[in-house]
Formats: sequence, structure tokens, C-alpha cells
Amino acid sequence: MPRSKSGTSKYTSKQERKADHIEKGYEKKGVSKKEAESRAWATVNKQDGGGKNPGGSGRKKSS
Repeated sequence: MPRSKSGTSKYTSKQERKADHIEKGYEKKGVSKKEAESRAWATVNKQDGGGKNPGGSGRKKSS
């Protein structure tokens, strides 16, 4: 049975707002919608270290 995607996200609402803001900035500069979205999420991932649920191998341990 497939999982329901309603209400679940790998990102916090703050990360989603940040990506939206970055995306709009790229669109103002003339970047296409698809490319702007891609760049925005890449930026959020680089700044915040990915999604909200750390785990799995290779993740930094919190100190």
C-alpha cells in the first residue's frame, strides 16, 4: 500500500520559506522557474545540511 504524502515533508516550514524566497530572487534575475527552484533547494541544503531528520550513515554527530 502506498504511503500518504499529506502533511509530510523532509524540510521544516522555515526551510521551505527560505527556498521560496531564494527562488523568487533568482526569477527576478531572469532564471527559469525550474532552474530557480533547483538552485534554491541546493542553497538551502548547503546552508542547513539537508532535511530536518538526521540519521543514517555518514551524518555528523551533534555535540
